[in-house]
Amino acid sequence: MRAIARRTLILAATAVAALSLAACGDKGGAKGAGAPDDMTLGKADAPVTVMEYASPTCPHCANWNAEVFPAFKAKYVDTGKVHYVFREAPIHGAVDAATFLLARCAGKDKYFEVVDAMMRNLPQLSEGEDPRAVLLRVAQSAGMDEAKFNACVGDEEALKQLNARMEKEMKEFDVDSTPTFIINGKKADFMGPPTMEQLDAAIQPLLKK
Repeated sequence: MRAIARRTLILAATAVAALSLAACGDKGGAKGAGAPDDMTLGKADAPVTVMEYASPTCPHCANWNAEVFPAFKAKYVDTGKVHYVFREAPIHGAVDAATFLLARCAGKDKYFEVVDAMMRNLPQLSEGEDPRAVLLRVAQSAGMDEAKFNACVGDEEALKQLNARMEKEMKEFDVDSTPTFIINGKKADFMGPPTMEQLDAAIQPLLKK
């Protein structure tokens, strides 16, 4: 996991430009239950809310997304036991920010598809592939053409909103690394990304109350 540097929050507004991407252009819910701008899966009135703070370029987040999330979703989210809330934490700068902008441009029905695709492209980024090319490929897989891609990642107002959400939401639970999990309003004390066994141990007692 990687701790957030304070300066990342300040510099995030200009991070997308560093990728040479073409530029174009408080309401809160109950504590631990998510906010109107959060992306979510599952029943809003499920007995347990699991909130994940994640970065699309965080290897730990990507591993959890690929290895644990599918089983977690099938066991708890799809069965109505857990309301899953995803919190955007673009702590690594430009690629994170652009991914979240693209995911929101794609729409809620494709939001998680875009984030998942970017996480699965981490090996290409690690091997030195041009970040813009990777982002454009992900955008195209979600049905966006290059013009929409350029407009989306160059949307300065949307970037300001993303940074404002990040600052506010990460302060809410004193989050300083990714992935961080909040379960029914309490920060989970996982040492690294949780396994299914750890999630079971945290969630099952709450389902019995």
